[in-house]
Amino acid sequence: MLAPILPLFFPYSLKTFFRKPKKSGYAMKRSQRLEPVVKVAENREQQAARSLGDSQSALKQAQQRLDELKNYREEYIQRFHANGAVGMSAVQMGDYRLFLSNLSRAIEQQTGLVQQAAAVVEQQRQQWFTHRGKVKMLGNVVSRFQTEEQRVVDRKEQLEQDECAQRTPKPTP
Repeated sequence: MLAPILPLFFPYSLKTFFRKPKKSGYAMKRSQRLEPVVKVAENREQQAARSLGDSQSALKQAQQRLDELKNYREEYIQRFHANGAVGMSAVQMGDYRLFLSNLSRAIEQQTGLVQQAAAVVEQQRQQWFTHRGKVKMLGNVVSRFQTEEQRVVDRKEQLEQDECAQRTPKPTP
């Protein structure tokens, strides 16, 4: 009963409908199959570049904070010497020394933060460089595949032209 209805729903035979595509007509080229892989690699490279930029910004801020602390300590030392030349009490001198000691500890801590930020920048740079290398490598592979594919197309065209040239009758003298 279903046999007469099937052609209405499936105008092609099931064999024809489910057959594998021919290589020349439907199959994707190797370079096209790699496009999603290249896009993923490019996205990862861009993310690594953003992370590198963020870590460089954090390093710059940490370095600026360290420079500010060092400059403030120098200014405070100059004030200490200026006030010491005029004369100051033992309590004031103790306060100055205590504050300079705290400032020196803050500078040491900030120096450690700058070193950590520099290590993170170097790590991020290595990750970006690795991702960049993968993108370049994939680009080279895709380029090579495209060159091979173009060579195959050129060969087919040359063969077709040669066949046409052989088929055309040559004028007889």
